[in-house]
Amino acid sequence: MQEVMKKALELLQNGTVSRILGWKTGDFFYDLTPAVFESAEEVEKDFVFSPFCGANLSKYLIKESRKEGKIAVFLKPCDSYSFVQLLKEHRIIRDNVYVVGVACDGMCDIEKMKELGVKGVTAVREDGENLVCETLYGEKTVARKDALLERCVSCKSKKVVMFDEMLGENGEENPESHRFDKVAELEAMTPDERFAFWQNELSRCIRCNACRNVCPACSCEKCVFDNANSGIANKAAVTSFEEQNFHIIRAFHVASRCTDCGECSRVCPQHIPLHLLNRKFIKDINELYGEYQAGADMDTKPPLMNFTKDDCEPSIVHERGGDK
Repeated sequence: MQEVMKKALELLQNGTVSRILGWKTGDFFYDLTPAVFESAEEVEKDFVFSPFCGANLSKYLIKESRKEGKIAVFLKPCDSYSFVQLLKEHRIIRDNVYVVGVACDGMCDIEKMKELGVKGVTAVREDGENLVCETLYGEKTVARKDALLERCVSCKSKKVVMFDEMLGENGEENPESHRFDKVAELEAMTPDERFAFWQNELSRCIRCNACRNVCPACSCEKCVFDNANSGIANKAAVTSFEEQNFHIIRAFHVASRCTDCGECSRVCPQHIPLHLLNRKFIKDINELYGEYQAGADMDTKPPLMNFTKDDCEPSIVHERGGDK
């Protein structure tokens, strides 16, 4: 963990970059938020890298890479896929970014730690494969694997796909991630069961737009949901289906571009498993057009933004999908 801060200081002090994009503490020690550091003093005072650095930094480079000077960014494997996808869409100026890849064993979720019975946590330190938690009631230890964010439990890849410098050993893709298991369970339900599942989940939506705002694939300068003339500008849901429409439309907007970084579910204050909508689309695209991973490289075109004579016909989709 100290290696990351050491590298941030080194890049600033030797003039490689003029700014650092990393993380700092929010209201709580586990509430880490993206931040830009412009001096070694700021890094020493506020820079943090811990098991709670779940935030994907790639989207912030859309604006930061357009500012004067070069900026360094620390990207975990899942972040790097989003970074490459944004490069493919010409949203980030690559020459203005120095990418430091960071090996990652998964980030942690304070809510899962609470579910494990760890209350009143004031600090956490790593001890091998465990997390040692200082609490108001004494010290407690939990296995790191039991406190991982959901996306990290089913991590698709430990590989940083693009970097200028790598901290730690780069990993490999994980074809046995089982990330589509829950999608398969939903597909096995009857239409009524699936409707009840999503109605229960999506009815909790408060239209805070956190999922949209954090999503690297939602990078339009003007969002349709902010159009006052559309009648759907930021507001609380007024019908039982409005919140469902919002999330389904957003899922369609990012189809074949979503890297499955899981940020939508991580930031949702209502704990809605929004990533499952995107994973359903990813699973369908893989089955209909062939295996594809958004952000894996700079050359492959997204299936829904490309055409080949081998593309499946509507009749095949209908026959396969049925009522799914």
